[in-house]
Amino acid sequence: MKISSIGCLFFFIFVSITSVSTQPGHGEVEDETEFSYEKNGEKGPENWGTLKPEWEMCGNGKMQSPIDLTAKRVLIDHNLGSLRSHYLPYNATIKNRGHDIMLKFEGGNAGLGIVINGTAYQLQQIHWHTPSEHTIGGRRFVLEEHVVHESKDGRIAVVAFLYKLGRPDSFLLSLESQLKRITDTHESEEYIRMVDPIRVNFESRLYYRYLGSLTTPPCSENVIWSISKEMRTVTIKQLELLRVAVHDQSNTNARPLQRINERLVKLYTPTWHV
Repeated sequence: MKISSIGCLFFFIFVSITSVSTQPGHGEVEDETEFSYEKNGEKGPENWGTLKPEWEMCGNGKMQSPIDLTAKRVLIDHNLGSLRSHYLPYNATIKNRGHDIMLKFEGGNAGLGIVINGTAYQLQQIHWHTPSEHTIGGRRFVLEEHVVHESKDGRIAVVAFLYKLGRPDSFLLSLESQLKRITDTHESEEYIRMVDPIRVNFESRLYYRYLGSLTTPPCSENVIWSISKEMRTVTIKQLELLRVAVHDQSNTNARPLQRINERLVKLYTPTWHV
């Protein structure tokens, strides 16, 4: 059966609005040699969209991440509800991907995870960017943690936490010995027998919500972002353990800010907080 070009166009628009593509390759690229964070570099962020046809979205997407969460664009919303996680104890592997450190949960099914608009998203992995990718009112922070979830139908939801310098982060502290063993060693992995859910579970009562993209190639869009406004702290020593994963000359693994393009950013605050 032949499908008209107009029908194809409407189908494409419908899919792009309602969900992330479930075709292979919508997830983050793990090979560090394929791209870099070097400013003006041949494989740097400005050129990601030209490196591969399937990465085209990095260059011409209209809902790209990260963005600046500026007050002019933020709408207070009391109806989103507190963002809560529920993770079960699960085996995990910590890996140096060359462009970041990733903690991947075996089987990609670490308990219930989070629920957004009635859809369950299960925990897949956690990774870190230094400095932060998102900014608030133009202010950039020393670290950003991405807790990546995926629904059964392939939609992605990322919960992000921003850090400033201060006391040690207890979760990173629990991973310190494994982080040291994979320092500056591309493709090295360390098996972690069991991750304590108490160290991973969270409840965010103040957070930003918007629709964006993955911040690494292929920059797939329609990713639901929730960025906690409640600041966490990290030490310089912990930052150094995470930064050694970046092997190019950029000394950063944070993608530059992208255009907001009239997108709505919501800030959840409970009514009692007003």
